[in-house]
Amino acid sequence: MLSDIDFAARYRQHLDASGRQPKPVSAWDARAAELGAKPLGGSYANAFVSRLDLSDCHTLLDVGCGPGTIGLLLCDRMEHVYGLDHSPAMLEQLVRRAAELGADNVTSIRRAWEEPWHDVPRCDIVVASRAGLVDDLDDALAKLNAHARRRVYMTQLAGGHFLDPEIDALLERPGIGLPDHIYALNLLHARGIYATLDYIETPSRLAGAESADAFVQRATRILGELSNEEASRLAAWYARDPERGRRGGASMRWAMLGWESPGS
Repeated sequence: MLSDIDFAARYRQHLDASGRQPKPVSAWDARAAELGAKPLGGSYANAFVSRLDLSDCHTLLDVGCGPGTIGLLLCDRMEHVYGLDHSPAMLEQLVRRAAELGADNVTSIRRAWEEPWHDVPRCDIVVASRAGLVDDLDDALAKLNAHARRRVYMTQLAGGHFLDPEIDALLERPGIGLPDHIYALNLLHARGIYATLDYIETPSRLAGAESADAFVQRATRILGELSNEEASRLAAWYARDPERGRRGGASMRWAMLGWESPGS
């Protein structure tokens, strides 16, 4: 029976088996200025916001807020927005951008998933955008539910791969993939919560290269140093189908889950 499966334990086993090495806070700090320089909005953020039911919602908690990608898009529709992140540099970008917008209703909170949240305010709506790849998903869902008066929305990777699996296989790095949104759906179901499910597609992180050499350079920036053999394989893959190469292979797909807070 489905109820006999411990999805929290299965998630942790899958995460361990994937070999994922969590990025340290310093890695996110290093990217903060780059991400903070991007204009607000964009295809993913706009698609995320368009799927939110904001009725009767006046306060928002943006978990894993980064430089305010989601929260700042909503600050003019909320009485108050709280941005929570474990990266101090990301929070600095959030505060800076809020000031540039003239938004005096944005508060930053430095906090990690695994830390106590006893002093994090409870808000009408809680969002966690592309921030759900955590060590303990069951605990993360409990925190989201405990801090939402009305609704929760989160996005998680669908399919378990950030890049086209064909490219991972080409580099002989396929692994088993990361745990995806199916675990969250089942953990919510075990709580008696029937989440809605939608998908947001975004271009591959390797998209936009206009030549095989540019594609290899882009892959090196994202994946780290490549061997000569790996670079040759990627260049040959691009050359076989330059149009697909310019797209970076298959697009990324994010699963968007939404549900009413159990305490609403």
